Amino acid sequence: MDAFFDSLENRYSVDLPTDKLERAMFLRNGLVALCEGSGKMNNQHYSLLRREFMADASLVSLLPQFVRASQDTDSVWSFLKDYNPQWEPRRKFVRSEFHNLIDALERKKPFAEEVITDTLSAYSAEEVKAAWGKALERRDTDPSGAVTSARALLESVCKHILEDESGKLGYSPNDDLPKLYKLASERLNIAPSQHTEDAFKRILGGAASIVESLSTLRNRMGDAHGQGRKPVRPAPRHAALAVNMAGSMALFLIETAASQTTND
Repeated sequence: MDAFFDSLENRYSVDLPTDKLERAMFLRNGLVALCEGSGKMNNQHYSLLRREFMADASLVSLLPQFVRASQDTDSVWSFLKDYNPQWEPRRKFVRSEFHNLIDALERKKPFAEEVITDTLSAYSAEEVKAAWGKALERRDTDPSGAVTSARALLESVCKHILEDESGKLGYSPNDDLPKLYKLASERLNIAPSQHTEDAFKRILGGAASIVESLSTLRNRMGDAHGQGRKPVRPAPRHAALAVNMAGSMALFLIETAASQTTND
């Protein structure tokens, strides 16, 4: 099946823009044209672009639900003609449904996020990649969930570091994030107490403080615990900060572990 789609990509990509934002707009505009009737959008283009956005963990939740549910343009047309018999309401609907995806791509992904995503995508632990993907997806639409996923990302990285190749655990099942990070940092020789250089100790101490703060933020603002009558809810900017910090810390731990494995 992958070979089939790869052949389509090679055959039809000449007609498609290369920029992710432009590809999203191309998909939207094609579906706006489809509002006029069946056959108004190239089905191969639709299939390729839909597959691309469905495979992107950071964007799939922003893809319109009717696109996620429709594998080809015939299915989309069937949905649109049932949605409204008139062209213009269909067009307005399609444009509004693509707003979140287009807006997210217009704001662009920071370079640091690209580096973190590339590194975590190459990491062998599936739960790490899944936690990062969820954290990115939820930043704008579910800030509390994003905070919880940011904590889960760091916990997964620490646990992976603390497990040996035989599967033996170097931690207790009840250990919280600060404890897991302390154990992982000691194993990697990056705990503040393991160094004498003052500047380095302060940097490593600051890293530990970030982890402690993420754990506290998750306990107070995440979606893993119930809250009282006046719940404290994080804004998207708070979630973005938590996700970016967790991603940076996860990157630091993974690269440190990888460098030590290379030197062994």
